[in-house]
Amino acid sequence: MKFVSEATAVIEPSRGHARIVYLGPASPHWEVYSDHGDANLLEEFRARVLARLVLLPRNDPQFRRNQERVNRDAERERISVEWELGYNDAE
Repeated sequence: MKFVSEATAVIEPSRGHARIVYLGPASPHWEVYSDHGDANLLEEFRARVLARLVLLPRNDPQFRRNQERVNRDAERERISVEWELGYNDAE
């Protein structure tokens, strides 16, 4: 007899999309733009993101931990997230 311990994953559609942009070394360092989705949901998400990131530059060790927290929050809320960290720009 074979027991299946894994539940079948159900992929649910995104409830919104947010683009998180690094603005540069001067504070505030971050802005969150929403492309589509429920305005209230995205505004609450934006407030949580900025609370975690607004004073952190992208090279601060705390940024990586908070980036993961933001990603988990987005996953829970079913918000797709796009990060624009500015590494491709000539500095």
